[in-house]
Order: sequence, then C-alpha cells, then structure tokens
Amino acid sequence: MDEQKLSFEDAYRQLMELVKKMESGQMPLADSVTAYEQGVKLKAYCEQLLKEAELKIETLKVGE
Repeated sequence: MDEQKLSFEDAYRQLMELVKKMESGQMPLADSVTAYEQGVKLKAYCEQLLKEAELKIETLKVGE
C-alpha cells in the first residue's frame, strides 16, 4: 500500500476499516499485527495531511 498517493478521506477510511476488523476479534494474530502496522502508517499519514492543511489555513489567516 502506498499511502502517500491517498487522499485524506481515503486514508482515513482505510484506517477505520482496519480498526473495525481488528476490534471484531476475528483476525488471526499475524494478520492483526500486519493490520496494526498499516494502521500506524495510515494514522501518521493522516496526521501529516492535517498538519499541512492547518499550516495552509494559518498562512492564509496571516495574509488577511
């Protein structure tokens, strides 16, 4: 998975799907670990996109 090509919405959706699957308790341990690793990456990517958006908004506010 190349999360760097995902929109925020798609990355967040994938993250929520992983969480839902993991919370169901139906995944084997190895799959849960892999899902957790993917979730960590997706979370970091979403946070990065949010910080970038926040910075743009702050820049626009300063320019007013």
